[in-house]
Amino acid sequence: MKLRKFLALALTATTVLSMSALTGCSSGSSDSTTAAATEAAKAEETKEEGAEETAAETAAAADIKIGFIFLHDENSTYDKNFIDAANAAKEALGLTDDQVIFKTNIPESSECYEAAADLADRGCNIVFADSFGHEQYMAQAAEEFPEVQFCHATGTTAHTAGLDNFHNAFASIYEGRYLAGIAAGMKLNEMIADGQFTEDEAKIGYVGAYTYAEVISGYTSFYLGARSVCPSATMEVQFTGSWYDETAEKEAANTLISRGCKLISQHADSMGAPTACESAGVPNVSYNGSTVSACPNTFIVSSKIDWAPYFEYIVNCVANGEAIAADWCKGLEEGSVVLSELNDKAAAEGTADAIAEAEKKLISGELHVFDTSVFTVDGAAVESYMADVDTDPAYTPDTEVVSDGYFHESEMRSAPYFDLRIDGITTLNEMF
Repeated sequence: MKLRKFLALALTATTVLSMSALTGCSSGSSDSTTAAATEAAKAEETKEEGAEETAAETAAAADIKIGFIFLHDENSTYDKNFIDAANAAKEALGLTDDQVIFKTNIPESSECYEAAADLADRGCNIVFADSFGHEQYMAQAAEEFPEVQFCHATGTTAHTAGLDNFHNAFASIYEGRYLAGIAAGMKLNEMIADGQFTEDEAKIGYVGAYTYAEVISGYTSFYLGARSVCPSATMEVQFTGSWYDETAEKEAANTLISRGCKLISQHADSMGAPTACESAGVPNVSYNGSTVSACPNTFIVSSKIDWAPYFEYIVNCVANGEAIAADWCKGLEEGSVVLSELNDKAAAEGTADAIAEAEKKLISGELHVFDTSVFTVDGAAVESYMADVDTDPAYTPDTEVVSDGYFHESEMRSAPYFDLRIDGITTLNEMF
């Protein structure tokens, strides 16, 4: 026993025995005082052990340096979401400015490899990149710097790459998009009830970047959420061929509005679509963060991935000498998928309650976003689907992902692989 713990025990016992003498305690009370003294000593010991563990963790964290590679900068809602999460994790972990390095506007090219190698040379234990097209360059760096952990968002190859220091991460954002879709459907219902249009005119417009599974999964889950409360809703999707092109995104939104879309959402990274909606007075559901400051009259809500839990996870893994998962995916329950605050000025009455009820069911497993009983493909129910979830030719490329009545998204790997074109959604261009 350490000296300080011994003194604490002696002092506690002396104090309690002195009190028992003053009050004339019986021998039974003496047993109670001895037990009290022991419990007090145990509490002191536990407290000190906790303090020692915290100090050890702090010391380990002090040795960590993490570098971030961002496709764009704070002007992109997508990258700003990562930057905000990195800063939040930095604060939560008590990291200093010297321990965190940001590299912004790094394209999906060999410049990503050069940025990753530079961060490794500068002593980073962890390097994280945030865009799909960064993946091959992160894998290249991982092979060259085996002592550094390379983590990558939205990628697909880490679980078959065979590299202990290369990792993919995503989140079940389809859950968040489904909830945001409920907000959209509630707004459509409100406008129908107000006589602004009829039920069969409840058409949603969606600005998408590319025809990747990630985008298809996103707009489909959003649509299913909307249709869960507004069954007559349909959707049109306009692709831009870029993750960030403000002009193209604004033009896409305006095209959709001109085609009679009553509400616009997006999977693209600029303020093009939201500001087009604000100018036209058309309700908007954003992505990756609230746009209410720029669109106070039309913004309803936004879903996003909160990357802070993942950043804290990978830093703690390295600090504690633990392995980072090759494929990491969390959701609503873990706080990795969140919604912004509702804009009451634009949201329909009852939206918060509808979202809360659906969220509870998603977390409990009572509700599944891609329940195959609620959608069809070419008029037929989906009873089986072999998804391409492996990218290594040494592995069987197709995996059954429909079972128990729903499509199991992001369970076979973290990145989305739902790429079914369900009925009710029309894509206006397919060149991307």
